[in-house]
Amino acid sequence: MKHVMNHDLPQDVARKVAERAFATYEQEYAKYNPRLTWVSDTRAEAAFSAKGISLKGSLELFPKAISFDLDVPFVFRLFKGRAIAIMERELKHWTEKAKAGEI
Repeated sequence: MKHVMNHDLPQDVARKVAERAFATYEQEYAKYNPRLTWVSDTRAEAAFSAKGISLKGSLELFPKAISFDLDVPFVFRLFKGRAIAIMERELKHWTEKAKAGEI
């Protein structure tokens, strides 16, 4: 499952937006043990656990976009739309805060 959200933020601010969005996700969905590990300045690896199954993915920052890609096993594809909606909502929320100077 790959999703790209466009933005007009500087790269360092886009990273803060991604971090804040994921932190909100970590709090709201703590039971899924979400983890985000930056492997470079622009790429992070993400992991989740649900019903004994581990899910892995990545988040990548581009000059005008944030891309996230999650390997979703067939059994969980029913939740694909919800996962995209949640990430999109959090990224938009924190993008607006960044534009307002709150980050």
